[in-house]
Amino acid sequence: MFPYRAYAGRWLRIDLSTRRIEVHDTDRAIAEGYLGGNGWGARMLWENVARDVDPLDPGNLLMISTGPMCGTLLPNSGRVEVIAKSPLTGIYGDANAGGFFGPELKFAGWDAVMVVGRSDRPVILAIDGDTVALQDATGLWGRTTSETESEIRQAWRDPRVKVASIGPAGENLVRFASIQMTPQRSAGRCGLGAVMGSKHLKAVAVRGYGSVSIADPERFHSVAVEMHHKIRTDPVFAAVSRFGTPGIVTLMDPLGRFPTKNYQMGSFDDVERIGAEALHDRAFVRHLACFGCPVGCDKLYCLRGGAFDGTCLRSVEYETLNSMGANVLNADLDAILAANRFCDDMGLDTISAGRAISFAMELWQEELINLEDTGGLAFNWGDMTTVRSTLEAIVRREGFGAVLAEGVRRAAEIIGRGSEQYAMHVKGMEIAAQDGRAQKSMGLAHATSNRGADHLKAFPVIDETGFPDEGRRRYGEEYLPEIVDPLETKYKPFLVKDGEDFGAVIDSVGVCKSGGSFVLAEVYWDDIAAALESGTGMSMPTERLKQIGERIYNLQRCYNVWHGISRADDRLPKRFTEEPSPSGNARGQVVELERMLDEYYHLREWDAETGWPTARKLQELGLSDAVKRLGL
Repeated sequence: MFPYRAYAGRWLRIDLSTRRIEVHDTDRAIAEGYLGGNGWGARMLWENVARDVDPLDPGNLLMISTGPMCGTLLPNSGRVEVIAKSPLTGIYGDANAGGFFGPELKFAGWDAVMVVGRSDRPVILAIDGDTVALQDATGLWGRTTSETESEIRQAWRDPRVKVASIGPAGENLVRFASIQMTPQRSAGRCGLGAVMGSKHLKAVAVRGYGSVSIADPERFHSVAVEMHHKIRTDPVFAAVSRFGTPGIVTLMDPLGRFPTKNYQMGSFDDVERIGAEALHDRAFVRHLACFGCPVGCDKLYCLRGGAFDGTCLRSVEYETLNSMGANVLNADLDAILAANRFCDDMGLDTISAGRAISFAMELWQEELINLEDTGGLAFNWGDMTTVRSTLEAIVRREGFGAVLAEGVRRAAEIIGRGSEQYAMHVKGMEIAAQDGRAQKSMGLAHATSNRGADHLKAFPVIDETGFPDEGRRRYGEEYLPEIVDPLETKYKPFLVKDGEDFGAVIDSVGVCKSGGSFVLAEVYWDDIAAALESGTGMSMPTERLKQIGERIYNLQRCYNVWHGISRADDRLPKRFTEEPSPSGNARGQVVELERMLDEYYHLREWDAETGWPTARKLQELGLSDAVKRLGL
């Protein structure tokens, strides 16, 4: 019998090829060694998906995994992880979403769902408490994510059912297709919507009726209340709550950290037109929040009047304001919101979609592509008509859109002509809206992330604009002032490693980084350890939790090493390491990547030449099977 509380204690394995549905007990060793969520998924990927399995073949798995804190009283406990081998990068892939889907899965009595195989026709995985079935979805194939969710709710006659679905982009195997989760939240990165599409899995619908049991309710309640208090009294709480992530648009711009024209610049002349104040004045309706969130950074926006009158959406993020704004040199806020809504309905990652289009715009600028290549589309900077037409072509995989649907790394290989230098990616993942020349820790974090270029794995935030009090509290006086100086490289490998390990834990327990543990930075290792111990009944001293974070991150790295990843892949485009920034506080700066990598590998106890974990480190972390598989 599974000994720990806060878990449902069981999970589902669905084989779509045979239509077999299996119920498994949650593994005690998995809970103790990997917690859940991200960690559990990484372990399952390592054990079940070999390096010769194509991400879009039936042999790939898709795992939707909650964590033990998901659905509890802990603040921001609405997160869920999706894990698979990524069609975009070909290596370890995951995506994280908030909202209400994850808690609903726990309330239905399931810790995770693993899907393998491929159905011969479109299906819905329907989870109604203990009742689990595969239902025909032929009539939903081709429908948008919002239409799919609406029709499933109508068919179930229950507005409380939660849905994870793909749109036409996932059906057409666009390599950066997203999975949309109730309500309009995106598991956006790594192209996991294409994995669902390859399996003919249109949606997962879930309705739960239970609750999450807690080992020590009184202590857990105290821990949760204290964490809520820390978050609400954090100095940046008010700003984050009022505006959400759009609030940092105008903060990042003067630092030279706001990517513009495909990273040619780090500042945008018209930034005020697409910032939080402009967004609020133009379209704000009301505040919203994910499950258990005291911050409420989600908002409902609606456009009244203008070319996109009636467009309503929620979850407008900093990343999309950049990717569909400054990134393509566009200051038309209405057009950004319309593009955002289109991507959500089609199931497209707005980050990768925007980078694919800005890549094409720079190729057009450099005269490396022409009308014959693009099927008559002129990729002029700021042309949102072209942006919309291109998004539609990407979704349909038509013409030049089919090339961009492969992601910028593959698109550059197809186009040739020296186009690779304009493809802003790491390991095949398009870089998000941070310019590492303006924040050296983020430059390193993009390079070392296990899922390719990413800001949310290490998520270094205390040096974005400088948080000396938090730097002092977390790391001590000896690390100041360098650790909170965005242009300083000293201590940044330490900051990135700590963030990666802590982030792996946060993604494995089922809580939000933005809502508490990173942006509102009062919540740290000791808080999560106390929550886990009181919630599950598992002994969880802080040092043990830190080792779990290291184990998860090292296992993900081992999976990538098994697929050929080495130090040579922990690199940034030359734009960041050789071209000095022309913008803001970062003017004249580059990312001194190699210097930071040496120290990073030393701190991780990885081989500095190969970038591989050492046998000694893996043995210490209980990963002897990785030592054997990699021949270390």
